[in-house]
Amino acid sequence: MDQSVAIQETLAEGEYCIIALQGVLCEGDSRQSRLLGLVRHRLKQGGQEHALFLYTHRRMAITGDDVSLDQIVPVSRDFTLEEVSPEGELYILGSDVTVQLDTTELSLVFLLPFGSHTRMFLQEVARACPGFDPATPDPEFLWLSAYRCTRPELEPPTPFGWNSPPGTAPRFAGIGGGASDFDDSRSDKRGLLVHPSSCAQDTPDSLLTRQNKSKSEITDLVRSSTIMVSDKAHMLSMQKFGLRDTIVKSRLVQKEEDYTYIQNFRFFVGTYNVNGQSPKEGLRPWLSHSIPAPDVYCVGFQELDLSKEAFFFHDTPKEEEWFKAVSEGLHPDAKYAKVKLVRLVGIMLLLYVKQEHAAHISEVEAETVGTGIMGRMGNKGGVAIRFQFHNTSICVVNSHLAAHTEEYERRNQDYKDICSRMQFCQIDPGLPPLTISKHDVILWLGDLNYRIEELDVETVKNLIEEKDFQTLYAYDQLKTQMATKAVFEGFIEGELTFQPTYKYDTGSDDWDTSEKCRAPAWCDRVLWKGKNITQLSYQSHMGLKTSDHKPVSSVFDIGVKVVNEERYRKTLEEIVRSLDKMENANIPSVSLSKREFCFQNVKYMQLQVQSFTIHNGQVPCQFEFINKPDEKSYCKQWLNANPSRGFLLPDSAVEIELELFVNKTTATKLNSGEDKIEDILVLHLDRGKDYFLSVSGNYLPSCFGSPIHTLCYMREPILELPLETIRELTLMPLQTEDDGVQLENPLGIPKELWMMVDYLYQNAIQQEDLFQQPGLRSEFEHIRDCLDTGMIESLSASNHSVAEALLLFLESLPEPVICYSTYHNCLECSGNYTASKQVISTLPTFHQNVFNYLMAFLRELLKKSAKNHLDENILASVFGSLLLRNPAGHRKPDMAEKKKAQEFIHLFLCNSP
Repeated sequence: MDQSVAIQETLAEGEYCIIALQGVLCEGDSRQSRLLGLVRHRLKQGGQEHALFLYTHRRMAITGDDVSLDQIVPVSRDFTLEEVSPEGELYILGSDVTVQLDTTELSLVFLLPFGSHTRMFLQEVARACPGFDPATPDPEFLWLSAYRCTRPELEPPTPFGWNSPPGTAPRFAGIGGGASDFDDSRSDKRGLLVHPSSCAQDTPDSLLTRQNKSKSEITDLVRSSTIMVSDKAHMLSMQKFGLRDTIVKSRLVQKEEDYTYIQNFRFFVGTYNVNGQSPKEGLRPWLSHSIPAPDVYCVGFQELDLSKEAFFFHDTPKEEEWFKAVSEGLHPDAKYAKVKLVRLVGIMLLLYVKQEHAAHISEVEAETVGTGIMGRMGNKGGVAIRFQFHNTSICVVNSHLAAHTEEYERRNQDYKDICSRMQFCQIDPGLPPLTISKHDVILWLGDLNYRIEELDVETVKNLIEEKDFQTLYAYDQLKTQMATKAVFEGFIEGELTFQPTYKYDTGSDDWDTSEKCRAPAWCDRVLWKGKNITQLSYQSHMGLKTSDHKPVSSVFDIGVKVVNEERYRKTLEEIVRSLDKMENANIPSVSLSKREFCFQNVKYMQLQVQSFTIHNGQVPCQFEFINKPDEKSYCKQWLNANPSRGFLLPDSAVEIELELFVNKTTATKLNSGEDKIEDILVLHLDRGKDYFLSVSGNYLPSCFGSPIHTLCYMREPILELPLETIRELTLMPLQTEDDGVQLENPLGIPKELWMMVDYLYQNAIQQEDLFQQPGLRSEFEHIRDCLDTGMIESLSASNHSVAEALLLFLESLPEPVICYSTYHNCLECSGNYTASKQVISTLPTFHQNVFNYLMAFLRELLKKSAKNHLDENILASVFGSLLLRNPAGHRKPDMAEKKKAQEFIHLFLCNSP
């Protein structure tokens, strides 16, 4: 996910976030998540200055509302950012990258995620550093005075020598328990691999070790630039590659069987829903009891932290607690190194390997996907780590899917969302991202939450008592859904020979005795997909009693493709010789199966996809969709080509999908007719000609993306109105209603808003987890159609789907309920209810009506808090960022301002008018 978009929303006009990266700020024993953004400011007299903006953030940083500016570090002449290797800690390719930032004013240490994006970030920072020319004026950074940070802002630095004395290289404790320290000769070890961009000759001066460091320090800090011939993926994945390199890489993949052999490695895969608890007992009975030492550990947790702080602000001390518990629980007969840790709220995944295998781990990437309400909340979703082990690509996914017996369709949707949205950057940024399915081996673990249905609780318990798991398994939802190919198509699960792992009374082996008395279920599962995989065990671990779940483990022997270096060199030589004969080949030429695409009846937030095939001729070629003159992108915002670039061998073909998706960003102009479903794509061949593709279609206007006052003047459903009427009403200025220009019989509030709120009032006022649990996408589409056609009597959807549709409706408003112009006034009076009411009274009538109507509804919900478990803080947090938005293009609020916005909404929830 490109988090620079969120940072860009916080910047003043004329300033640009070049690249953003999420990392961890290390201050003593403290570890705090930070979003780092490299910001460029163009000077009026010419030239440019840069600064590193550090943000705290909550949830995933999708919009400016999710981040708060913490600190600014000007990229001055004395600024250095260098990669360091913590002494005494095992380094392997794929581990987090430790960097030290130094200026004359401060010294900071960050852990950055290993991968191509971090490499690009460091390269961009290096390019931003001022030059050495003494004739060039020193940067003044006057533009930074416009920003306020939550910690004291740094004064613009005075000039200082570029090679100023460095701080001490950081020291960190190694992994506890079964992990080891790395010996001092690591930089000379033949097995250690690095990306080509780490080589000294390609590294800017500001990222190299400083000249005044001792030779021993330099040995520790600079990584080896040797590339093993056996690691073909690294040798062929130079960031700037030509056609010849691409052909070599493709031919090597085709001939892989000629130079690899299969070798088995032992994998331990474990999953544990810890119900928000801290570790209370050792984990060795789960992780290492009565098994040989595994080569690889994949350990996943769910519900790591159930607190509201973790939910809204992402940080949690539980991460360190469970990381330490796992590290101490690894098999005592081997030394392990942590490859990667990734977490999304309470979903965490850890990857360890034996020390001797560290050199053969490469291309490590980690990603997260939240499937909570509005696709943002990370209380449900998945995290994944992908890596290359020798020559086999492996993806490990840990997911926590939707709860409750009846929500199996929601679980199915969560699975599909994770599969479609989980994308990993490749080493070559020119290549399209990898999806989960594009791996040789996939290991999927987690609390999948599928339940046992059609049997009452007592029958389930009796079958468990009799150990008749085969009969019980026939009623398992995951089995049923996999049989219909609704989820996990192509995956395999071992036989369930252990009793269900949920739900127990905490601290015991007794089934749930709470008021809800949940039926036992196999919520916690491990599945796999791929070749050369043998499951050796699949079991639960009843001895651990910390949680209301029992941990599950599965041990596999996985056949990994290992390179025979001699045969690899021979294959490579043959390929290179054959390519020598192809130099100066003919101009590439392709044929397209289709060049005109018509998308009919496009609807809001409903994906349409059309595809075509590129057939290549006799000459290898690279293709790419390119920008048209004076345009910033190769296509309009509502369109995407997948893949947008690639490589074709002779006589090969590739299918391209054109994806059309209208969201809040593009809907308003399509409603008004300012934009249309029309575009021309230019497909360019390297050393060849251009091909033109025509895209056309029609958009069905929607209440989503329409202004409040526009909808109030639409007494009829929007799809029953002429397009010209919709256009006129959408373009009508907001102030029209207060300027004495009254159109005929406006409604007090949009009828669509009333339909959703009234539905929730009638059906969901006691609904648990309302506005916190997402709905079904298919139901959202049904709700949208009912609203746009006025057929409210046919509305049939879950309470959660209607609640999420209401939030999406508010998010889609081009002018928020509390108008942009009154935003700052609201913050100023957030502690004063009388003054706050006065600000609301200044809103345009329709906006004022909507605000009062929503507050009245939310107060009614709070009257039923004993049943729905809602409180003022939850509702103020959810609705605050939707009703009260900072004006577009202005600096986004810091955390203090966000709290004021929530306090403003909080006043109206706690006080009756």
